[in-house]
Amino acid sequence: MKFTDFNLKPEIQAAVEEAGFREPSPVQKDAIPLVLEGHDMIAQAQTGTGKTAAFGLPMMSMMKGDGSVEGLVIVPTRELAMQVSDELFRFGKGAGLKTATVYGGTAYGKQIDRIKQASIVVATPGRLQDLLQSGKIKINPQFVVLDEADEMLDMGFLDEIKNIFTFLPKERQTLMFSATMPNAIRKLAEQILKNPKTVSITKSETTNTKITQLYYVVQERERDDALVRLIDYKNPQKCIIFCRMKKEVDRLVAHMTAQGFKVSGLHGDMEQKQREVTIRAFKQGGIDIFIATDVAARGLDVNDVTHVFNYHIPFDSESYVHRIGRTGRGGKSGEAITLVSPNELRTIKRIEKDVGTKMTTQVIPTRMEVQNNRNDELIANIAQTQITDKAIELVKTLQHDLDIVTIAHLLASMVQSDISVKGKDNIGLGLEEIELLIERAMQNRGGGGGGRNRGRGNYRGGNRRRSGGGERSGRHGRNGRSSRNGGGRN
Repeated sequence: MKFTDFNLKPEIQAAVEEAGFREPSPVQKDAIPLVLEGHDMIAQAQTGTGKTAAFGLPMMSMMKGDGSVEGLVIVPTRELAMQVSDELFRFGKGAGLKTATVYGGTAYGKQIDRIKQASIVVATPGRLQDLLQSGKIKINPQFVVLDEADEMLDMGFLDEIKNIFTFLPKERQTLMFSATMPNAIRKLAEQILKNPKTVSITKSETTNTKITQLYYVVQERERDDALVRLIDYKNPQKCIIFCRMKKEVDRLVAHMTAQGFKVSGLHGDMEQKQREVTIRAFKQGGIDIFIATDVAARGLDVNDVTHVFNYHIPFDSESYVHRIGRTGRGGKSGEAITLVSPNELRTIKRIEKDVGTKMTTQVIPTRMEVQNNRNDELIANIAQTQITDKAIELVKTLQHDLDIVTIAHLLASMVQSDISVKGKDNIGLGLEEIELLIERAMQNRGGGGGGRNRGRGNYRGGNRRRSGGGERSGRHGRNGRSSRNGGGRN
């Protein structure tokens, strides 16, 4: 199935093609026709499954663009409000549809002015309730969307949501999206939806099939070294590293910055203006590595994230799906990498079962493997580089002053300097050791940590191997590591 099969308004279809969307995700495939038919709908789908397009594309395709607020989207957090608003604006700008973002912590006046010019309002519950109750705005939306309804319930917004709907027209099309369906959400759906159609994405459809999911087993003390080694090897264009705690974000930002990476952090203690600046820098390429907690990164939507790293395994399966859904967006492929200690292997297996997917075990690359990988990229980069007249003149000059052997030595020294990889040679556990620990973990319900250090010497050196053959990055044209700051680690 293709997006053209939905018969969207030409301006909306053009925006879809410009965004590079090709095949609709499962939730888009099921939801878009129902929305276009005018049904109320309740959709159970995780973050990262393409929900914004699932309600945004058909909603905007049916809008008149008459200058009034025709659509209202209610979301739990400021970050998600900004992300959804940005994406809807991108889809609707060709059709002349403007969006307004409404959340607390900013001046009322500017937001009210934007609402007066908008076709779609994306709002958090608290600020929206304030504006409606005070009479500062009066809107009559034809379409109302509750996005991440269970998250709003968890954050204590249920009363605000109920109150907001008392200010909305009774004749409307209402869409609810929620990752889980607790009783309170089901009761809310009964109150605000009329004869809704249901869309439910199964476990096998929850995670994007274009996301390669890997995990590496390391000792606790090796996490920092393993993370740096994997980033050196994978050479991500843009990546997010998820941490559990704010202090862990701050510590890892300092560590990665000291290693020469262009990195920034995001967590709940940051001021809103600083958060906006940080997210904008990540979107626009000012930073390449984003380190964040789950709460801070909820709703973060950047289409060109190539890799997601879980510095620690998340506490629950839904958080895992939310995290890895930050990559592989817009029809593109991505990679999700999780670092686990030996006694966390049972948790990995539980997440696999809950999510209905299989993760692949691999081994942290050695220093030599990273060096060889960089050599391959450098050679490919050279092969693809167009030879200019200036380059030819430079070679002629060098040949006039230096013999070919000296030129070769100079190039070799430049390459060797560029691929220098720090740290110990072997990090983490080998495949045979991991397999043994998994077997023990499954047999012993108490955990797999009992024999975690046994036989480490038997799985190093010549017996060390990676699954799936010689994994190599297919990305070329990035001379060394373009996302590093300054000298030393280019």
